[in-house]
Amino acid sequence: MCGILGVVATTPVNQLLYDGLQVLQHRGQDAAGIATADGAKFHMHKGPGLVRDVFRTRNMRDLVGNWGIGHCRYPTAGSAYNASEAQPFYVNSPFGIMLAHNGNLTNADELKREMYLQDLRHINTNSDSEVLLNVLAHELQAAAPGFRLDDDTIFRAVAGVHRRVRGAYAVVAMIAGYGLLAFRDPFGIRPLIIGRNETQDGTEYLVASESVAIDTLGFEVLRDVAPGEAVLIDIDGNFIARQCAERTLHAPCMFEFVYLARPDSLIDGISVYETRVKMGEYLAERIRQMSPRMDIDTVVPIPDSSRPSAMELASRLGLPYREGFVKNRYIGRTFIMPGQATRKKSVRQKLNAIAQEFRGKNVLLVDDSIVRGTTSREIVQMARDAGARKVYFASAAPPVRFANVYGIDMPSRNELIAAHRSDEEICREIGADGLVYQSIEDLKLAVRDVNPAISHFETSCFDGHYVTGDVTAEYLNNVEMAREDGAKAGPDDGEGGQLDLNLVMTH
Repeated sequence: MCGILGVVATTPVNQLLYDGLQVLQHRGQDAAGIATADGAKFHMHKGPGLVRDVFRTRNMRDLVGNWGIGHCRYPTAGSAYNASEAQPFYVNSPFGIMLAHNGNLTNADELKREMYLQDLRHINTNSDSEVLLNVLAHELQAAAPGFRLDDDTIFRAVAGVHRRVRGAYAVVAMIAGYGLLAFRDPFGIRPLIIGRNETQDGTEYLVASESVAIDTLGFEVLRDVAPGEAVLIDIDGNFIARQCAERTLHAPCMFEFVYLARPDSLIDGISVYETRVKMGEYLAERIRQMSPRMDIDTVVPIPDSSRPSAMELASRLGLPYREGFVKNRYIGRTFIMPGQATRKKSVRQKLNAIAQEFRGKNVLLVDDSIVRGTTSREIVQMARDAGARKVYFASAAPPVRFANVYGIDMPSRNELIAAHRSDEEICREIGADGLVYQSIEDLKLAVRDVNPAISHFETSCFDGHYVTGDVTAEYLNNVEMAREDGAKAGPDDGEGGQLDLNLVMTH
């Protein structure tokens, strides 16, 4: 769930990239990096923490050039921040390439072996993004006899990447002396959208994880990158796009609409806000049918992602909607925090109850989803401590029962509260008087209602169906072990440190 950004402009892009990463900060709070190009050099700065903490004035001054890429990262597979894994990544053979990636490769280990034994390339980190970069570099070398690049060569290289790589990936890359390359996996699991801006000096292009970056930077949304498609914008601003995958299936990640994306974003022509309103509509009908005896006085959202669903639910059921919790916006997302004690403590730091909205009332709490159940249990108890008579709980998403292998750091199944429990057992576990989940069918309808052209979705964390078709029981077991080991290990002893690079480009 990282955030990526690429810009080709007519003026310096360092401020554009910084501002864009600020807007995409919700997609990754672990590390951030920016790379730009000017003349014969790449310039890069990256480090741990929020965007505002990584970049200082001196760093920004060094990021010169009219085109570049940016990345904000959060770790997958339970890993803590490691300074060597902040992005973008760089290689100089056969061409200078900078790459930033959002997603997760499901055959990364196999590709690493191929890199070492066949491609004669060395991978320095545990990041699958570095693997992806080296696959791209190797395919460029294979497609470019005489080391001469043109558009066809680059698109053939992306086609080679699609043939070899499995999993979810949205990519922005800089090719030395040539331009910005962006591409998306053949299933379109992770989002990627193109923006355009007409200036007196020419056309500028921006590629980003979410449309909100395009809006706030003053660009106009052009369209989404299609599954399997590659987009190439050269340093003169010429735009060309080509389908590079032999087979495609448009199946965007459902969790983007449930939780990950900002509500003011459009993903694949779908308003995230509208889908969350629709989720509330379907959830209200489910409550009406399944739990007619719930004596609810007020509906209270758990901020922020659940607000549109909670408001629509309250409206449909004819119930008062109240803001019962105040959120501290300086606490990170709890479900990706390492350590149960840290997560439990952070819930109380993150939310505080407004006692007047709970005292003596039967309250329905609405959340976007329930993952570990730690947050839900603490919030139910907070409502009781504030004086609620009864506390009911509704989830705008179905039970999260399976691991996510496409770039969202879900915990191991042993930590997923719904993995081995019935709804009744979950209700008791979180201490609620009643629990209602959205059905998977209604969740799909909620998104389809907004854009009927999208008929498939990546819903593996809810139903265990992995759209790429290559996820085996053995692979899932290895993912579970890695996540459990990562959680036990805690923060990396070697964390910290920022990296500045000025690299002579090879072309």
